[in-house]
Amino acid sequence: MLQLTPQSRVFLACEPVDFRRAIDGLCALCRQRLDQDPFTGAVFVFRNRRGTSVKVLCYDGQGFSLCQKRLSQGRLTWWPTTRQASRTLSSREFQILLWNGNPELAGMTEDWRRVA
Repeated sequence: MLQLTPQSRVFLACEPVDFRRAIDGLCALCRQRLDQDPFTGAVFVFRNRRGTSVKVLCYDGQGFSLCQKRLSQGRLTWWPTTRQASRTLSSREFQILLWNGNPELAGMTEDWRRVA
């Protein structure tokens, strides 16, 4: 089970990956390409080349969880295009992405704001 809190760190791999990779292969990608330690408890999100599926990798202190969501129709409507290997998302943006939405167009307020 994947539990997301507002404090969850979510890293999105910008380049598509080979979905034949399992936990060990995705952990290696986290270390080599994303320059992140997969044992930190962060959530790592990968997509396939066709943009029809997303894999989510996270470590909870006892072991890894690997989840996959495959769209029944169409492709992902949004995925960042950047030269960087990864991009961070808030947990709210990640939930919008899983619903095949565009987090940049969601019009959400800032996570933290000053209360007068």
